[in-house]
Amino acid sequence: MSFKRRPIIAFDGPAGAGKSTVARRVAVELGYRYLDTGAMYRALALEALRTGVDLRDEQDVLALLKTMEIDVSGDPRVPTRVFLGGEEVTGLLRTPEVNASVSLVAEFLSVRNEMVERQREIVREGGVVIDGRDVGTVVVPGAEFKFFLTASLTARALRRQRDLARIGYQMDLAALVEDISRRDNLDSTRVHAPLRKAADAVLIDTSNQDVEAVVAEVMAHCREHVR
Repeated sequence: MSFKRRPIIAFDGPAGAGKSTVARRVAVELGYRYLDTGAMYRALALEALRTGVDLRDEQDVLALLKTMEIDVSGDPRVPTRVFLGGEEVTGLLRTPEVNASVSLVAEFLSVRNEMVERQREIVREGGVVIDGRDVGTVVVPGAEFKFFLTASLTARALRRQRDLARIGYQMDLAALVEDISRRDNLDSTRVHAPLRKAADAVLIDTSNQDVEAVVAEVMAHCREHVR
């Protein structure tokens, strides 16, 4: 298979399935850029919380987004860094408050349309690994390679618990299971761009696999075609 430009590799999946970790590792393997679309929605949720914008008012959230300059670093060799108007906000994006708010701001069609345009501009030249919840179905439905990562609810909650502990938050596992389940429902039932597997995406269950095994599986699908 030959391509006119370097391919786009798209990862979708629910919270805690490991898509960001795997996508970043694949980008390193290939020497591609990496885009975490979820970080862009998290940045919007953070700014809405900081400025007191009503998270359930679509026009107010969209108006806020249009004032925001969101820069997401593309080097997969280091953790993603996110800047709002030059201010780094990376360390604020994974707090419980943002986790609870991001699906609310992401459900609005006008907000998603604005984000999708920004994301498409970033990846249009190819050579990018991109992850999120609608990248293979909405953002780049023409991506040359698509993967949908999933895992059991318990496995995902345990991963989120470890991630939060690393930034200083000790969370009860049962509460995280409930929170992730709630977010799954919001993401999969929203009217606009719901979380779902693209028909041509490769499904990978990461529940009982480590990162290296999942990356190896992805690369096995891509290696002979990606240059």
